[in-house]
Amino acid sequence: MQYHAFVIKYAEIGVKGKNRYIFEDALVKQIKRVLSKCDGSFNISKVAGRIYVEASDFDFNETVDSLKTVFGITGICPAVTIARNEDGQLPDVDGVAKAVIDFIDGVYPDKNKTFKVKVRRVDKSYPIDSMEMAAELGGRILDAFKEMKVDVHEPEILLNVELREKLNIFSEVIPGPGGMPIGTAGKAMLLLSGGIDSPVAGYMVAKRGVDIEAVYFNAPPYTSEKAKQKVVDLAKVISKYTGKVRLHVINFTDIQMYIYEKCPHDELTIIMRRYMMRIADMLAGNTGCMGLITGESIGQVASQTMQSLMCTGEVVTDIPVYRPLIAFDKQDIVDISVKIDAYDTSILPYEDCCTIFVAKHPVTKPRADIIRKHEENLFEKIDELVKTAIETDEIIEV
Repeated sequence: MQYHAFVIKYAEIGVKGKNRYIFEDALVKQIKRVLSKCDGSFNISKVAGRIYVEASDFDFNETVDSLKTVFGITGICPAVTIARNEDGQLPDVDGVAKAVIDFIDGVYPDKNKTFKVKVRRVDKSYPIDSMEMAAELGGRILDAFKEMKVDVHEPEILLNVELREKLNIFSEVIPGPGGMPIGTAGKAMLLLSGGIDSPVAGYMVAKRGVDIEAVYFNAPPYTSEKAKQKVVDLAKVISKYTGKVRLHVINFTDIQMYIYEKCPHDELTIIMRRYMMRIADMLAGNTGCMGLITGESIGQVASQTMQSLMCTGEVVTDIPVYRPLIAFDKQDIVDISVKIDAYDTSILPYEDCCTIFVAKHPVTKPRADIIRKHEENLFEKIDELVKTAIETDEIIEV
């Protein structure tokens, strides 16, 4: 069967009260964004608790795959929709029954299946209530297809019939990503490395409606152009869900070498991390970001012990640090990375600046007062180096 419409379902948005229209409008905007890149003609409309995508000359799989990247969508329902007639009336019982039988005939070549009819009568002026309509349609289906049987508990086909502003018929609900539409919750700065964790962290915060900017700390010649391209490619993965991502590439080499020269080597990772957080904090202030996002998880590496996280987090001034993976096992993170198609890129063997300068025996329980004391060794040049790094920020729009 050639579907010509999708009924889009959402969940959380429905409980937003008088502000619901803001979230619905944001969801429509994101649907238009992803479908603008697809072949075909699409008309997106919002009517009384439902969003409709009417489509023609389109590729079904491409369209569904695109809709599955829109945060806020919980269900994508390939549907047949029938508008009211010129008198503003929905089809009568015979008309609904014919549409339902045609739908089953077109969608299910093999009729040897069990089914259940679920009717939702939103239009209370319709002369037959939901239970009566479901029973009537069930009888008509049994008459039309002798091999089909009713199973109200675990049917192979759950046929949804909605009597709303139009007649909707669908039997498949393709899961969407859930969450909230991008653009409804401000903007945050993601510290994006070439690893597995940070792209997943960005994805998870974006799922709550947050726009994403990103910063990558580059260290040529110790890191290659391939390492930088790897991060650009990971930003592209995130942008499938968020729309355009501004990636700030900060040249961190001189800062790293100065820290390496002036500070104890077992504290290199912590002090470098503190300066990354400081720079990200400054960039956030310059770009209207309301928080930093990191891929840190307690105990995963030496720089992510409780003491280390407290030590690196203290340098951020007036905005929160969001760590959505803080209690995740590594396998949990890998599973999400695979799901969002980031994993194969994340495991490419190109080193980032952090891994190159890791000490053999890094401190795992740093004391902030001692770290601050050792950072005094940097006071002669560090402010100038940080200023230069920010002024030479390379911005890549992905």
